[in-house]
Amino acid sequence: MELRAGYKKTEVGIIPKDWDVKAIDQEIDLLTGFPFPSAGYSSAGIRLLRGSNVKRGVTDWSDGLVQHWNNITPDLKPYLLNDGDIVIAMDGSLVGKSFARLSQNDLPAILLQRVARIRSTKIDLGYLKEFVCSDYFTKYCDTIKTSSAIPHISPKDIRGFVIPIPPSKQEQTAISTALSDADALISSLEKLIAKKRNIKQGAMQKLLLPKVGWEVKKLGEVAVFRRGSFPQPYGLDKWYDDISGYPFIQVFDVDDNKKLKPDTKRHISKEAQQYSVFVKKGSIVLTIQGSIGRIAITHYDAYVDRTLLLFEEFKVEFDNYFFMLLIHILFEKEKETAPGGIIKTITKAALTNFVISYPKSKEEQTRIATILSDMDAEINALDAKLEKYKMLKLGMMQNLLTGKIRLV
Repeated sequence: MELRAGYKKTEVGIIPKDWDVKAIDQEIDLLTGFPFPSAGYSSAGIRLLRGSNVKRGVTDWSDGLVQHWNNITPDLKPYLLNDGDIVIAMDGSLVGKSFARLSQNDLPAILLQRVARIRSTKIDLGYLKEFVCSDYFTKYCDTIKTSSAIPHISPKDIRGFVIPIPPSKQEQTAISTALSDADALISSLEKLIAKKRNIKQGAMQKLLLPKVGWEVKKLGEVAVFRRGSFPQPYGLDKWYDDISGYPFIQVFDVDDNKKLKPDTKRHISKEAQQYSVFVKKGSIVLTIQGSIGRIAITHYDAYVDRTLLLFEEFKVEFDNYFFMLLIHILFEKEKETAPGGIIKTITKAALTNFVISYPKSKEEQTRIATILSDMDAEINALDAKLEKYKMLKLGMMQNLLTGKIRLV
């Protein structure tokens, strides 16, 4: 491919000729935290920024993660953090993915060991953040992190991170401002979606709360259900077919929004069909192992795995969407007490004895379902908009951080 006039090929890709490619070593002030002994942690004082407080792009000050230090002596003052600092967790299974840029909401705080802090007067920190707090840095760390039980990176590793750098701070700032504006748009939409979800959750709890005159029955009294089956143990040479046949639905094919993910690539072989459970399009399936409590209506004929339960028949009249909402909110209460360790399981027998309450009138069920369905539709539209904004931001990064489009 012929290079555009004014551009050059480098180790980080094609960039403008007047841009440099540098390790960030000479451009930054990097400091790692102080080794505060855990015996001195306090319930009050200044917060300690530990590796567990740094998540992908954000800080997490949840109650269970916060520790304090109550005596900031002069020798500790260099470890006090500032608004705009970039912080990187240097240990753990998510090393290379745990980074953030601090804001006033994170302060005051002080830096703990195995967390690195970056500042700079030579390069625009917003521009640097777009590289360090992104997949660029994650991919770099994947190539240099240790492969021990607890992966880690070193300050030297961070200093060796290579990026393209525009010649003027003015251009760096213009790029970071444009990308920051996109981040602000994404953040505001994420907050709106979270607010809408909370409103919907409150509406669900209110509308589905048992009322005078509602029926109260065990789930086994109102529905006939059957667990799916996994055909592999039956001595078959091959139970699946990647090309043709009916789809085979497993627990991870059901999402949190009461939907099946797009047509799975796993298809069940003809030989294996006799050992599995068939579901018709329009059937309700429920996840009962692993991510329990996810429920969806199938939009294609399929076979289902043993991690799902198929509702085959209802003994009373139900609005399908109302029933799904009823089961969803029921499982919100049951998840915490479900048996199993990491892999939770709800048995068919236990499910039979779950108690549900519902309006006798299908019309009333439908009215409730319509209100909540409209809320779902609004949230889904906002989710789609959010994905569009994220893709827009990704496209902006690909163009602006390579100089393909220049703002100065």
